[in-house]
Parts: sequence; structure tokens; C-alpha cells
Amino acid sequence: MSRRKAREMALQTLFQLDYNSKSKDEALEIVLSEYSNIAENTKKYAANLVSGTHTHLAEIDNLIGEISNEWKIDRMPGIDRNIARIAIYEMRFGNETLPPNVVINEAVELAKVFGTEESSRFVNGILGALIKKQ
Repeated sequence: MSRRKAREMALQTLFQLDYNSKSKDEALEIVLSEYSNIAENTKKYAANLVSGTHTHLAEIDNLIGEISNEWKIDRMPGIDRNIARIAIYEMRFGNETLPPNVVINEAVELAKVFGTEESSRFVNGILGALIKKQ
């Protein structure tokens, strides 16, 4: 299983949900259809990330709002917001216990690929502040 690929697919799905009126399942299906030769357990992990993040969205957004004093959640770039959401889901609500530094590193790498020049620093700052707050 490629967790990185699953996170990438989850990010694309959550981003679609922010800007389109599709259901969670429809958005995930669209994203999964764009990938070929993906292991079934990678697809399941992506679906778990989307479902879990979506289920805990209010709690996750509340945590982000508490940490980011100067940024309202709806004013954050969609990519940055959804990368942080996935990482917080994995650290706080996920079914598996993953080391926070691994989750943060993966989130920063996603931000480097999909975000702007500042995205990786922004995501790292949000997640680092969350860890310090615990």
C-alpha cells in the first residue's frame, strides 16, 4: 500500500468536495477513476481518509481555527486547508496510531507538490502548533 498515494487521492477528493456539490462517494469515485494500477488497500486507505476527515470536519476545522489566529478556515487556500485536515484526522481521529512527525512530514511533502511556495511552511506551522498544544 502507498499511503502517500492514498493521501494524494484523499486530498484531491476533499478539494473537490469544497468546491463542487458532489457527494463524498461521487467525488471519491471520480478521483479513483483517474488512477490506474493502484492497489486495493491504497484505495481503501484513501476512502478511509476521506470518510474520516469528512465525519470529523467540524472538530478538525475548530482545531485549525484555534491554532491559526490570523486565518479563518474559509479564507485559507483550499489545498492547504485540506492537507491540514487530513493530517489532523490521521493524528487525532485515525484508526491507526502514526507518529506525528511522520504525518507532518507527509503533509509538508503534499504541500510542496500541490500547494504554493508558502504552503509547506503554512501546513508545517499549523500542524507543529497543534502538536505543541497537546
